[in-house]
Amino acid sequence: MINRRDFLALLSAVAVAPSFGAVSGRRKPKAVVVFYVDDLGYADTSTYGQKRVPCPNLDKLAAEGCRFTDAHSPTSVCTPSRYSLLTGDYAFRRPGTTILDGDAKLILPLPGEGKLTLPEMMRRSGYRTGVIGKWHLGLGRGGEPTDWNRKISPGPNEVGFDYSFILAATADRVPCVYLRNGEVVGLDPADPIEISYDNAPKKWDGEITARTNPEKLKAWAHPSDTQHDKTIIDGISRIGHMRGGKSACWNDQDISDTLCRQADLFLKESAGGNVFLYFCTSDVHVPRDPHSRFKGKTDLGIRGDQIVEMDDALGQIRASLKKYGYDDTLFIFTSDNGPRISDGYEDGARAAWEGVNPAHPFSGTKYGCYEGGTRVPFIVSWPGQVKPGSVSSALLSQTDISRTLAAILGVDVPDGSMLDSVNLEDVMIGGSSVGRKELVEQPGWGPVGFRSGDWKLICPKKGSPKLFNLADDPGETNDVAAKNPQLVITLKKRLNDIMKRP
Repeated sequence: MINRRDFLALLSAVAVAPSFGAVSGRRKPKAVVVFYVDDLGYADTSTYGQKRVPCPNLDKLAAEGCRFTDAHSPTSVCTPSRYSLLTGDYAFRRPGTTILDGDAKLILPLPGEGKLTLPEMMRRSGYRTGVIGKWHLGLGRGGEPTDWNRKISPGPNEVGFDYSFILAATADRVPCVYLRNGEVVGLDPADPIEISYDNAPKKWDGEITARTNPEKLKAWAHPSDTQHDKTIIDGISRIGHMRGGKSACWNDQDISDTLCRQADLFLKESAGGNVFLYFCTSDVHVPRDPHSRFKGKTDLGIRGDQIVEMDDALGQIRASLKKYGYDDTLFIFTSDNGPRISDGYEDGARAAWEGVNPAHPFSGTKYGCYEGGTRVPFIVSWPGQVKPGSVSSALLSQTDISRTLAAILGVDVPDGSMLDSVNLEDVMIGGSSVGRKELVEQPGWGPVGFRSGDWKLICPKKGSPKLFNLADDPGETNDVAAKNPQLVITLKKRLNDIMKRP
């Protein structure tokens, strides 16, 4: 049971709202890169202890910078984490920020709507801004279906990015095409694209789906649910229906290299000027179809090989930065949520990872509110600024990236923007061990997690809260709520206050 002195200290800590800190006196970096991985768990790489998945490029990044051990994605699923990273707001503050379909409308605020986004802030600070890779934040506005055969607006270019080359959503969702600055790449006007998220097993006559033509699937790509069994593209059935656009459809094994080439082009065209690159891999999200040069690189099956592919992409991006003179780069590596071993396809990952915890020593995965759902890899490198080879246990959230960069760049964040972001420059760059005092761990659905120091409260919509002390119980196996009833009340009230704040 918590003693009276510790309890009073905790009361004092949770009663005070986070400080946003003062404007930094640091120089502006020539380049800022956020390298955002998809579904990478805390312990998925050699850098965080998984020796069966060698990641030499990530190991090198960590050796040159700081590796964080208590950093969190804002939620345990993709769309709301991306929303929070780019706005500095918890996603629960805006309706409709759940996992989006591939034809969803834009959920990010536009300039003039009273919210300063991270890319718009970087652009106003003199950086050429680019997003390359998975988007999954919607495209277009209004009530009409998205027309994929003409330029789609608004999108990334309207919320602060000068250049965009994106996958509209996840690789397991249609449309399976790239978009450059709002237009589908390589589209034949004589073969227009049509998209539907009707849940019917088959949408159109002659449509090739996992149900109608399972023999056309790649051997590992048989769906394990009725969500992923729709249109087959490149031997893989997807979520949703698509017809047309054959000349524009991607090849899954080439996605990583294609994105890296686009990043190289963006940096080449920007050479000499300041750049902000938001690079979002499709790895290690399903469908897992790494390039043939990575197959068999680990003994953990297709998922392990795909992590190696992700590490190769990291190496390619860093090589491009060096090639074009961006030695002075503030580089942030992290993941949008925790790991998911099997998620829609019978790709052998479940058997290959049996007995291996990709979130070790934590419990929980993507979609949930246990630590493994949001505690993710987080590495920061900046030559001459971040101490090489350092390790930090400071508590931080990806929402903090926006105000931290604002402080470094000397930006005065307007009222109403970046509400849940904390300036942690002294932690991310300066090596301070004093991070956040608290954060919300939003799940895909279900109970909400709340961290206050080492204490972790899990609040279901119905039933009694659970309480864990992560210092003694990182796996969240020993519920001590019954022994600390007053602490549960205090933490639950603080969580409610945060979630109700406008």
